Amino acid sequence: MKKENIEINKEECIGCGSCISIASGTFEFDNEGKAKVVDNIIDDEETIQSGIDSCPVFAIKLKK
Repeated sequence: MKKENIEINKEECIGCGSCISIASGTFEFDNEGKAKVVDNIIDDEETIQSGIDSCPVFAIKLKK
């Protein structure tokens, strides 16, 4: 999956880290303690989707 296909709404992100704990090869914290997508994604699509689904405020979306 490409970085450009994942969108994180920084205003909605609460920085809980659930996406990072599940898909650390895709997500990491930025300087503000919010989730961001890493430059070189290494997780498979199922793991990425699990990370997205774990967001309690639905701040992460896949672009279609």
